Parts: sequence; structure tokens; C-alpha cells
Amino acid sequence: MKLLVCIKQVPDLESRFKPNAEGVWYNETDLAFRMNEYDEYAVEQAILLREKLGEGAELTVLSIGPDRVVEAIKKSLAMGCDNAAHIQDPAASAKDPWQIASVIATYAKDKNFDIIFTGMQSQDRGSAQVGVTVAELLGFGCTTTIVGFDYDNGTITAKRELEGGIKGVVKLKTPALVTCQMGLNVPRYPTLPNIMKAKKKEITVIPVAELQAEEPLATTTSFHPPAKKGGGIVLEGDVGDMVEKVIAILKDKTAVLR
Repeated sequence: MKLLVCIKQVPDLESRFKPNAEGVWYNETDLAFRMNEYDEYAVEQAILLREKLGEGAELTVLSIGPDRVVEAIKKSLAMGCDNAAHIQDPAASAKDPWQIASVIATYAKDKNFDIIFTGMQSQDRGSAQVGVTVAELLGFGCTTTIVGFDYDNGTITAKRELEGGIKGVVKLKTPALVTCQMGLNVPRYPTLPNIMKAKKKEITVIPVAELQAEEPLATTTSFHPPAKKGGGIVLEGDVGDMVEKVIAILKDKTAVLR
């Protein structure tokens, strides 16, 4: 059985973000990067299935991006993936979800994958479109936002997170694609022995030009932080004095006490 898990390297959310000179994406100069958190759950679920299936299964991890994405790929290999494909693309951040999905589908179309795992969405662009578009392009069954997963004899049983805390259960035959929600499992930490083993695992590097033929369907025209509004007021002193100041501000600046 052949499995594929797709991951993305994204800026760490603790980084300080500012637009680049073109005003269409982040300035990456001072950013730290990590594996997209949703994708960590996808990797863990793919590895759990790989372990359940045993020696008859093969798990490939795929990532699109510049040279730095190799760090996220190596982490996936150290977690338990068997091999990797790095679609080398220095301009990946400028591509829209349609183009990214087309690259993945072109890579996967002749490799007979039975199940493809992706994160529900990326933490930077947040479109939640790539996984479902890949499934459509490949003609795979698809279910999204899964928080429970089981596989048996060619059938996936998945629990989906719906609105209002409601869960839904779906069954679908392979080949299929699932997008993974946080809480699906507990992603493992790579151990030192597995990190060392990962260094011997194969990473196939493919220039994106060999797979990319689609023009974007959407382009980013501007990228900017929200406009700054009036600042807050910090009150200091005794409680009684601060209460009087708050009342005075409410009377002067708002209609609350009028």
C-alpha cells in the first residue's frame, strides 16, 4: 500500500511579521520557520497507519518550497516517513492554491497512492483549498477536518469536526484523500536514533518546472497589517482614584453614562 503525506513549512507564529518590498507577502528576512501545525497531525496519522500496515506499506512525504523546507522534510522522516520528495520552488509562496494543488496532483498521478494525507489548512495562507483540489484533480474520494481515523480492508472510517461541536462519521473507499484537524492524534517527537536514521533516507529533489504548467486563478494584490487605531489608556494609582478616572473617561469619551 502506498501512502503520501503533504506538508508545508510556514513562519513560526511567534515571529515578527511585516510585508515584503512588493507588498504581496511576508518579508522572510527575520522569520523563523517550522512545519505547519495541521500537517504534523497529518504526518502522525500517516505514520500510525504505516505502522499498522507493516512492511507492505510505503509512506512518502512531499513538500514544495525553497531549500529551507528540507528541515521540515527531515523532521517528517525522523518521525517515521520512509522517503521524501522535495519539489524545489523558490517562488512557492507566490503561487495560489490551484497551482500548488496542480503540482501535487501532477507528481502523484502516476504513482498509485492509495491514501493521501494533508493538513486541514496552512497557518500562513489559510485557504483550506489545496487538499480538496488535489482530490478533485486525481479523482479521489475526499473528506475534510477529520478528528478520528480508522482504516480496514480498503475502507476509511473518519470522524469529522462540524459546526457547533457536532461530529459526523463518514466512510469512503480508497483511493482517497483526507485533511487533518488539530486534535486528531498526538504528534510524536523525533528521537535521536530516528533523527540519525533519517539522514540515510532518500529525498528526491524535483524542479517545480517539471511539474508546473498551470497559471494562477487568483493573485495577491496587496498584503498589509490592519490600520492602527487609537491607543489604549493605562491607569495607575489607588483603586479609588482609578475608579474616578474611569468614570470621568466614560462620561467624556463615551455615551455609557450619559
